[in-house]
Amino acid sequence: MVTLADVAQHAGVSASTVSYVLSGKRTISEVTKRRVERSILELGYHPNAGARALASNRSNIIALMMPLRTDMYVPVMMEIAIAVATNAREHGFDVLMLTGEEGPAAVRRVVASGLVDAIILMDVELDDARLPVLRESGRPAVLIGLPSQTTGFTCVDLDFTEAGALCVEHLAELGHREIAVIGEAPAVYERKAGFAERTIDGLRARAHGLGLRVLHRPCEGTYASMASAVGQIFTERPDVTGFVVHNEQAVEPLLSLLRQDRRAVPEDISVVAVCPEQVALQGSVRLTSVTIPAREMARHAVDHLIAKVEGQADDEVVLLKPELVVRASSGPAPVNG
Repeated sequence: MVTLADVAQHAGVSASTVSYVLSGKRTISEVTKRRVERSILELGYHPNAGARALASNRSNIIALMMPLRTDMYVPVMMEIAIAVATNAREHGFDVLMLTGEEGPAAVRRVVASGLVDAIILMDVELDDARLPVLRESGRPAVLIGLPSQTTGFTCVDLDFTEAGALCVEHLAELGHREIAVIGEAPAVYERKAGFAERTIDGLRARAHGLGLRVLHRPCEGTYASMASAVGQIFTERPDVTGFVVHNEQAVEPLLSLLRQDRRAVPEDISVVAVCPEQVALQGSVRLTSVTIPAREMARHAVDHLIAKVEGQADDEVVLLKPELVVRASSGPAPVNG
């Protein structure tokens, strides 16, 4: 294994000079700096992580707090996590992933450990119990999500309020007046997950402004739960001609149930979803959808976090603009609808 002393001997400088080049704690002439860097490259030297942390007072590790809950669509969470790790490596940082549902205790533990320079929080609730602890810690942090109070935090998220509104606008333009919403699992609303609450709030507000009637049904997303929900919807609102789905697991069961009920998509029923692009494209019908930009959210979160670590960024809220892509699942409301 190549050591710091080997680099110093190869470059013809002292070991302390090599250390200063690595840490940046002292000004070194450009000529000497280039000579040391050339030796590091030629010898394939990799600084010991512990020594580097002591020298720079940093670990170059980011904690990603991503609770893996049974009521969440894990593929989206993992896509964000992979994108966070990939973008972090481009900045020279590694990622420590915390997947438990410990809440504030997990924040306290990771801060007390001294292992990480900064923290990214996912699955943010409107009144998230982790946030007071995070604020008190003084650690640079970014939330992928939007709590009810954003003061003192940098937040990155899709504008889910506008996403819900876009779905309603699209169906209204097609002449639909009665809309049913298949939402996330009941537990998601019980804990007031920000993305779910904001989507339904935006949808309802725009529907009210456009004079549309909306029926919202949370759903586990299984075939059995969907069969029950769809049956109740058509019993309560037989004139429903448009569905908005904000539950990735519910998409294919819904399409299957509509086929069994001899309701053609989009001739009889239009379906619009808020979901990842692959979900919209891989269903039995290509869905009109508002895409959840997982990779873009992750990239913004990491870039803002690194800027905060470097002391180059203030707190801000970054809401990505949603875009609705029209595909085969939406069409004009039936004349007798």
